[in-house]
Amino acid sequence: MDILHLVDRLEETVKKSPRFPFSAIRLVDERQVWPLIDQMRISVPDEVRRAQRTNQERERILAQAREEAERLVRRAEERVEELTAEHPIAQAAEARAAAIREKAERDAAALRAEADDYVFNALCQLEEELRRALRVVENGLRKIEEERAAGGRP
Repeated sequence: MDILHLVDRLEETVKKSPRFPFSAIRLVDERQVWPLIDQMRISVPDEVRRAQRTNQERERILAQAREEAERLVRRAEERVEELTAEHPIAQAAEARAAAIREKAERDAAALRAEADDYVFNALCQLEEELRRALRVVENGLRKIEEERAAGGRP
């Protein structure tokens, strides 16, 4: 289950809980809160696994880009060897190979930068979601502890 959905449900549970008169303290039914917290504990590792899959996808894309660059370089080098019989043609082939290699390296660098940006943004978003969820859980636990303390329960 989506962690943000669970956080929203927890927040809704707290909002719907009755408030003590003239106070910011709410009486939260722990039978509703504990299952949500348990589901959150289960859901957070799912979010982490999704981030890991995103990172693995980035690595796969980078490996493909490297393979493509190497293939283009090999093809260009093979073509250069074929054309070395005639000197002017060999020079043109070398220049073309250098241009192809440079383009492949630029393309690979651009793809690597895009993949890095994608993974970075995905991880930043996940981090923010997890921080928000943790704050909600901590606030909920703090409220429950305050209510227990105010009610004289251990």
